[in-house]
Parts: sequence; C-alpha cells; structure tokens
Amino acid sequence: MEGLETARFSALVVVGLLVLFYGGTFLISARIGKKEENADGYMTAGNNIGFGISAASMTATWIWASSMYASATSGYTYGISGPIHYGLWGALMIFFIYPFGKRIREVAPKAHTLAEVMYARHGRSSQLMLAGSNIVGSLISLMSNFIAGGVLISMLSPFTFTQGVFAVAAGVLLYTLWSGFRASVLTDFVQVVAMLGAVAVIVPFIFFAADFPAAFETGAGRLTPEQGDFFSSTAFMEQGAPYIAAVLAYAIGNQTVAQRLFAVKQDLIKPTFVTATVGYGAMVIGVGMLGVLALYLGYEPTGGDVNNIVPGLAAEYLPPVLLALFFIMIVGALSSTADSDLAALSSIMMADVYGQNVAGKEKANPRTMLLVGRITMVVATAAAVAFASLRLNILDLLVFVGALWGALVFPVLSSFYWDKVSGRAFTTSVLAALAVFLPVRFSWIPVDGVFGIVVDVLSVLGIGVVLGLMVFGFFGARAAKAVGVAAVVVSAPFSLGSLHEYATLCGSLVAYSVSTVVCWALSVRRSEGFDFSLVARRTGDFDQGPRAAESPAPDTPEAPEPAGTTTP
Repeated sequence: MEGLETARFSALVVVGLLVLFYGGTFLISARIGKKEENADGYMTAGNNIGFGISAASMTATWIWASSMYASATSGYTYGISGPIHYGLWGALMIFFIYPFGKRIREVAPKAHTLAEVMYARHGRSSQLMLAGSNIVGSLISLMSNFIAGGVLISMLSPFTFTQGVFAVAAGVLLYTLWSGFRASVLTDFVQVVAMLGAVAVIVPFIFFAADFPAAFETGAGRLTPEQGDFFSSTAFMEQGAPYIAAVLAYAIGNQTVAQRLFAVKQDLIKPTFVTATVGYGAMVIGVGMLGVLALYLGYEPTGGDVNNIVPGLAAEYLPPVLLALFFIMIVGALSSTADSDLAALSSIMMADVYGQNVAGKEKANPRTMLLVGRITMVVATAAAVAFASLRLNILDLLVFVGALWGALVFPVLSSFYWDKVSGRAFTTSVLAALAVFLPVRFSWIPVDGVFGIVVDVLSVLGIGVVLGLMVFGFFGARAAKAVGVAAVVVSAPFSLGSLHEYATLCGSLVAYSVSTVVCWALSVRRSEGFDFSLVARRTGDFDQGPRAAESPAPDTPEAPEPAGTTTP
C-alpha cells in the first residue's frame, strides 16, 4: 500500500516518541515514589483518591487500544451500528457498576481485591476461583494491549512486530514497577487527557481527508443489506447482545475495575463512574466510526488483519504531525490499561496469594508483599510478551473473557446482598456454569435436537438474569424479578428454536443462567445467615499489623458462620 509506505516514521522518530511518552510517565511516577513504599498504597493508594484522578483513571482503564481496534473492527464488520453496539453498551456497563460498587464498599471499605472479600465471605475456594479468573483475564488483556502496540509500531516504523511488543512492554513496566497502583492512576490522568484531545482532532481529520461525506455516497453499494441497516439483527445478535452480557461480567469480575472501586473515596463512587461512562462512550464510538469509513471506502486492511484498520487509515490519511499525535494516543490507550493489568495482577498475588494463603493475614510482611508484587509484574510482562506472538483476534478475546466471567457474576453479587449464599453454593455454581459454557461456546457438542432446545431454554433464562441484575442495582429485588420474568416471557417466542445458532451469545447467557440457578437452589433452603459486618473485620490494611484475629475466615473450624439478617 503506497500511502502506508510513505507515511512511515523513521526508527529515530519512533524511538523519540516512545522515549518522550514513557520517559514522561516514568518521571511522573518517580515524583510520587516513596523511599519506604507502603504495601496498601501500592495496591489501592490508601482508599482515598479524589474525583478527577479516579474518573480519569476509570476512563483510561476501560479505554484501551484493544477497545479502539475492536470498535473499528465492529464497524468494519457490521456497518454503522457496530461501533454503537460496542461503545454504547460498554459505556453503560461502567454506569451499572456504581450501585453495586456502593454496596461493595459498604461491606468491605478497606479491601484490596474482590477475591479477598470472597475469602472473608466464603473461604479459600471461592477466593482462589475469583483470583484465578482475574489472573487469566488480566494476562489476556495485557497480551491484547501488547499486540496492539506491536501492530502499531510495525506498521508505522521499520521495527518489527516483536520489537514493538518488547518496546511497549518495557515502557509500561518501567513506570509501573516502583509505585504500582499509585503510578497507574496518576499517569492515567495525563493519558486520558491526551487521548480525548487526540480523538477530537484525528477522527474528523481522517473523515474529511477520505472525502467525507462523498465517500459514504459512493461506497454505499459495497455494503450488504445488514451492514447498511442501523437496526441490523445480525449486528445485535453477533455483536451487541454478546457484548452486553460480556461487559457486565467485566464490570463485576475484573480486578482492574474493583481496584479503582476500592481506591476512590467512598462518597465519590457515583460521580466517578458516571463521568467515566460519558468519556468512554464518546471516545470509543468515535474511533469505531473509522471502521465504518473503511467499510465504505472498500479498504483492505494490511495482511487481511482487521486489527490493522485503525493504524492503516491513520498512516494513509494523516500528515506527519497528526500521525505522531495518533501514535501517542494509541500508545497512551494501551499503556493505561496495561499498567492497570499489572497493578491488578500484583495486588492479587500480594493480597490473595501471599497475604491470605501463604503467610496468613496476621503474619504477612508488608516488605515481602511489595517484593511479591514487583516480581509478579515482571513475570506477567514476560508471559504476556510470549503470548502476544500468537497475534489472536482482539475482539474474540474480549468477548470470550467476558463470557467466561459471566459464570461469576450472580455468585459474586449475591454474596454481597444475600446472607444465605454459602461457599459451597458459590463454588458449585461457578464450576457448573463453566462445564456448560465451554461446550456451548466452542461447539464441542452439536447444538441441534434436544440439546439445542436445552441451550435455548438456558439462554432465555440468561436474558432474564442479565436484565434483572441491571435493574437490581438501581431499583432492588422486586423490580429486578419483574423485569427478569418479563424478559424471559417476551424473548422466549423469538428465541426458542433459533438462539442456539449464535454460539458466542449462547455461551455467555448459559454461563449466567446456570450459575444463577445452581447458586439459588443451593442457598434458598439454607437456615444459617451470614453477618456482613465480619467482612470489614476480616479485610483491611496489611501495613497496620494483624486485624480481626478474633474473626478467622469461614473455612477454618473456629469460625462457624454466624446468623445474620438477610439484606434485600
């Protein structure tokens, strides 16, 4: 592609841009560094971050290079409704976090991870299950961002994909390693301001450079009827609906989100997440429209790889100065999420693995915890670099991980509201959901005949669960039950007999429904209740010495679950 070749930067320019960006973020990180680092500050910054920093950090964390590339892929694949399905539902999921977040902070005001809370609530098995899923999810996220960085650098410079991956990985590790989460949130503020400014300039410029709106008139014939339909059922069933389910699971199960929830001041949870909702939606939908433009132009991504759409269009239509700005925008986007993944992984290993399971809460040494956290970052970076060589499809990865986390959503949320949920119910429901999710998602068993009907029924129940949970956070159990039942009744006539044809969507929905049904069935007849006040006493700062020695975790013989009052 001739335009792409002439727009490439020299090696010196790319190195200069990387040094400018990562050198600047390192200096910011170094200025907040402490000679005697605090383990709790390394994980959650003292649970006291203000509105501006926390809102910017949540926005930057949810916006990653993969989000931009995947949104453009959706636009290129499904037409103009693609970026709407990707960006709008992703934005709304940030919005849906905050009512649940307020309850989570009320129950565990000083926790570091959701898995740590599950240990205090249920015991070791549920904790390790949630921690393990987050390790897998964060490694995949980290890998996706390194892939995005490698693609960008290889397309705009003489460097190879592998060299680009190594450069991005080293840069992110450089500024995150010493100060951990505090470095992540502070640099996020700078990165999101740069990203918002870049999107506001770059996207309109590319559109007009590509002869917008004439390109939309001349290129309309290239679209299929479904791509040209804003209300395309194909776009909704293959992109919109799976993403609604997937991002709800991301919102509840993802440690990068939970970490910011535990870090922000408790009274600022709502404005933080509402602001992040608006910022995410505007930026991701805007960049996704580049994929729609590429579709109308008949643009063929380099090497047939849809991950190359955004950098390819930028290289073809932007002048050098704006191309440098675009380069910084994408590097900032992927770095803001990659550093969040490193901080999340380190906090899991510090609090859940070492702090709770190796040393124990009473004997955990904060200095050792810091060492564990930093070693984790190095090892995770190396693993993600190795996996990035596979160059998997980013959109498929996002939906898969989100669906996988769908098995955890109801057990996790119900553990904060319903005192009858036990550790056995949590573990059994998640394992059962995964046992059904994997064969459906990967079509290991033919989904026709009787099994297809079973999948359809479970998927319809999953629709009710997803919509019911969304309503529950704002309006309570009664409204949630009404909406959930109505959703099942309304969707059943249209879904039974055909829904199993959409493996991605069905996989996610059956994960929700099976985990919900099993968790409810194993909990509803249970007579004992749980005293939620124990969670706050069993979690908290590691640097202030032993806490709650009188309240051991519920999987130890000294700690039978006391009776409590069911929370509606």
